[in-house]
Amino acid sequence: MTEILSKNIQIDSCNIHFLEAGNAENITVLLLHGMKFQAETWQELGTLECLAEAGFHAVAVDMPGFGKSPSCSLDQGVVLEQFLQQTGFHKIVLVGPSMGGRIALEFTIHYPSHVHGLVLVGSVGVEENKNNLSAVNVPTLIVWGGEDQVSPMANCELLHNSITGSQKIIIDGAPHPCYLDNPDKWHGELITFLTTIAG
Repeated sequence: MTEILSKNIQIDSCNIHFLEAGNAENITVLLLHGMKFQAETWQELGTLECLAEAGFHAVAVDMPGFGKSPSCSLDQGVVLEQFLQQTGFHKIVLVGPSMGGRIALEFTIHYPSHVHGLVLVGSVGVEENKNNLSAVNVPTLIVWGGEDQVSPMANCELLHNSITGSQKIIIDGAPHPCYLDNPDKWHGELITFLTTIAG
């Protein structure tokens, strides 16, 4: 049984809650969440356990105003950057579904030296960042639900065409939170991608 630790960290006026599993000496996979979800979603889905068992260091963060992190006035990108500074996690692989995808994408554009890899799942905010997408030059996996009604398939194609060397996975028949619809496929594709980066 994988131990999953619940922790808190103070960043200026922000109290940030996160879950952590696996060996901190290994590659850190930092999991963000969508608008209707939180860090515990990744625990319930088994993603934290799956990553830890595959030899990765898994961290799921509640962004301000979600889960167990109260709202605060700091910009989300600043919160994330300070979170990495304080925890000492570096060269992370950032996983962002939906709203978390937007945060992950913009963070990678603004703080490229912190990011070792990027996984975008049904990301929003693609169109707004389209002029900067070519600046993303880390290994990138793009995962989309074939029936996503929130972030259109055009966003998936725009990301794939703009980010050099990116990989694209479509989960047929899956809605916007496609990782919830088919966790086995999600975990399989994620581990495969991470293993290539680690290798």
